[in-house]
Amino acid sequence: MNRFLTIRMRYGVCSALFLLMAGCSVPAYLDTDLPFEKRAEDLVSRMTLEEKVSQMTNDSRAIERLGVPAYNWWNECLHGVGRSGLATVFPQAIGMAAMWDDSTMFRIATAVSDEARAKYNDYASRGKRGLYQGLTFWTPNINIFRDPRWGRGMETYGEDPYLTGELGVQYIRGLQGDDPRYLKLVATAKHFAVHSGPESTRHSANIFPSNRDMAATYLPHFRKAVQQAGVWSVMCAYQRISGEPCCGNSAMSSLLRDQWGFGGYVVSDCWAVADFYQKNAHHVVPTREAAAAKAVKAGTDLNCGDSYPALTEAVRQGLITEPEIDVSVTRLMEARMRLGMFDPAKMVPYSDIPLSVVDCAEHRELALEAARKSMVLLENKGGMLPFTKQVRRVAVIGPNADEEEVLLANYCGYPSSAVTVAEGVRRKLPDAEVIYAQGCRLAEEMPHLSAIPAAAFYTDSTKREHGLHVVYFDNDSLAGTPCWQGVEPAVDHIWRTTPPHPGMRYDCFSARWSGVLSVSESGDYALGGEGYLGFELRLDGKRLASWKVPDQPHKEYSWVRLEAGRCYRIEAEYCQKDTEYAMMRLLWDYPKPDLQAEALRAAASSDLVILCMGLSPLLEGEALNIDVKGFSGGDRVDIGLPASQQKLIRAINKLGKPVVLVLLNGSAVAFGPDIQAMPAILEAWYPGQAGGDAVADVIFGDYNPAGRLPVTFYRSVDQIPAFENYDMAGKTYRYFAGDPLYPFGYGLSYTTFSYEWVSVPESVQAGEPMSVAVRVTNTGARAGDEVVQLYVALPDSKYSGPIRSLQGFRRIHLQPGQSRCVTFELLPEQMAALDEYDLPVVEPGRIRLSVGGGQPLPEAVASQKVLLRDIPVSDGPYAL
Repeated sequence: MNRFLTIRMRYGVCSALFLLMAGCSVPAYLDTDLPFEKRAEDLVSRMTLEEKVSQMTNDSRAIERLGVPAYNWWNECLHGVGRSGLATVFPQAIGMAAMWDDSTMFRIATAVSDEARAKYNDYASRGKRGLYQGLTFWTPNINIFRDPRWGRGMETYGEDPYLTGELGVQYIRGLQGDDPRYLKLVATAKHFAVHSGPESTRHSANIFPSNRDMAATYLPHFRKAVQQAGVWSVMCAYQRISGEPCCGNSAMSSLLRDQWGFGGYVVSDCWAVADFYQKNAHHVVPTREAAAAKAVKAGTDLNCGDSYPALTEAVRQGLITEPEIDVSVTRLMEARMRLGMFDPAKMVPYSDIPLSVVDCAEHRELALEAARKSMVLLENKGGMLPFTKQVRRVAVIGPNADEEEVLLANYCGYPSSAVTVAEGVRRKLPDAEVIYAQGCRLAEEMPHLSAIPAAAFYTDSTKREHGLHVVYFDNDSLAGTPCWQGVEPAVDHIWRTTPPHPGMRYDCFSARWSGVLSVSESGDYALGGEGYLGFELRLDGKRLASWKVPDQPHKEYSWVRLEAGRCYRIEAEYCQKDTEYAMMRLLWDYPKPDLQAEALRAAASSDLVILCMGLSPLLEGEALNIDVKGFSGGDRVDIGLPASQQKLIRAINKLGKPVVLVLLNGSAVAFGPDIQAMPAILEAWYPGQAGGDAVADVIFGDYNPAGRLPVTFYRSVDQIPAFENYDMAGKTYRYFAGDPLYPFGYGLSYTTFSYEWVSVPESVQAGEPMSVAVRVTNTGARAGDEVVQLYVALPDSKYSGPIRSLQGFRRIHLQPGQSRCVTFELLPEQMAALDEYDLPVVEPGRIRLSVGGGQPLPEAVASQKVLLRDIPVSDGPYAL
């Protein structure tokens, strides 16, 4: 009996009985005494070709005869467990980068991986193995945010390879855990390599980055992810590099494995392999079989998409061999084994993380801490902030003031509660009157969508009864006999994991609403819907909105002209299948009175005005289908604040009231001197579930801001070279010689700090490390954090290179009058130039160090915020 239990735990009840009756021993791949590599090889050796190929797509099917369960490799945790129902939502990645705090990054990633493991444990216990229910996460995005026009730049850690690498290493370590045997999760460094827009051409672009830019900018952080963090997965990018698609690029694969020692697996970006043969994309091979073979032979082990089922035919055609396929499948099986999927739960240290850790109090507090740390104070003229809490009336104005969307950004989960800026101010000032006014649209052509109220719906054209007829089905196909039907006043449902009606499943149902829409005012309306899985909206039989992609929630809308009093036949459908978050909402934007006039009235009667402007994940993001001036396919054409917002800001500012401009956005924005002259400007990014509380904490002095910009804020798009140009000349602080609106590394505080050298060498031997130390003192009256930054420049180098490069940072907390010594250790490669062969060399001459609260710009040096020192290099050159 004991032997049976052992085999059953490892292999399943039916297979255990079969093995015992057949007199078989436990197969090698289930022998936990063997190395994972050997076990994976043994498992793959038992598979047929068709079975092997079935394991190489993101939605891998079960192999029951071998006890291999079905598994979906696609999971997201960019800033919290994404698209998998309830989760703690931290600031968007660009906001986490603005913390400049690697230790907090590790703590966040540890919290995220706790929640991810807890969810997986729960899913597995219920036999659920679908999309977003696994342990292999396609995070982090460590591409360089080289141009603010890129819509997905918000997913990155900014424009600097050193900052990106240091933060990425900590996030990966926090996700993958520290157990010597098992991985907590698999992290995925993406997108390898050089990927950073434009979104519209990513499936066809062929870029030719120089070897120098590759070595200095596009690759160092990926190398850190592999060699320092031990990342177990890398995702290859869509575009071509020098003629070869990244997912079919043997040179890039060789760099990963042969030069850097990468031992994990490579996964394609979704449908990237299909780009190989599609005529409107790269079209470098003629068939799906050739594309699949090319990708696998180049080292892409796993395909997100539908290309790899063609591998069986590719083998028959002689395009690839079965042993070549074995290499990839073995890597994939080893990863699953390292996650503990083939071992008894008691052996896996993460298998007992309970579901109660999800959205726990500790994680909610960490989300608030992270949001506070991400806040960057850009302007504070005359020390207007912090503002007194003894105010009678506060106006919170702007299209981003009361919108949950700008808290959560993209690739997000769903918190139990999310605090907007308006709500955060209300909570901060319970005795004050807090007035909200939209003020303007985000952009002129961008609707401000809200739920269509019951007053606009009727059951039929007689208009005697408000509401819509609805029928619910206990399947995802609107088929069969309804399990519930009746009348609902409106369609504004966020069910989460609660079924619409008793007896129904929350994760598999469908619904159809029908009736009449009638409005009281003629005009242009935006009509649309929002659903997690699939929805469709029709008006008089014409489709206005439709979304069938099962990987993310989505809003879709169309502009229509409606006549007052007329009856329009409206129909909507929703299908829910195997996801942990059910929602369906019918939305509109309707003709409104003068929004600006309403906002001006609110501002004129208030003691403080908080203007919430910026962007939205509806405007910037991945491959968006929008038609808004200044935006294209998720990217930005212009980096200025939209004209509608600038108009409102200027009008409010003329009132002469105390005004705080709060920016909520995922990329740098630009504005003119009149807006920059506002009393206070706070960059809040997309701050996560606690964003509103964090903004209020900063404005009213319960938190002293210390975030720093992880990107350069340019004055206009005219300062930046062409978006399509991947040459780094003129881009990012490292190569931009102009006058920025706000520089990389910039951020203000409510207190002041001074610096003095503690130790710095008189000279350094070429090829040797160097240690420097400074004393930082809080010279103000408030406790606060300081972000100590170390930059290196090579003024005597004969080779071209960056103006300066960040090579160290430390976020520290100091009480008033308190001092702390901060030491940096510089390795030789951090003092090296790239020679004519793009290899690192330490040259004779000077190494210019700067240490302070920002870059060594003239005003910073003059005010003693930055220390400068030239260190002679003895001997050299020294090749590394």
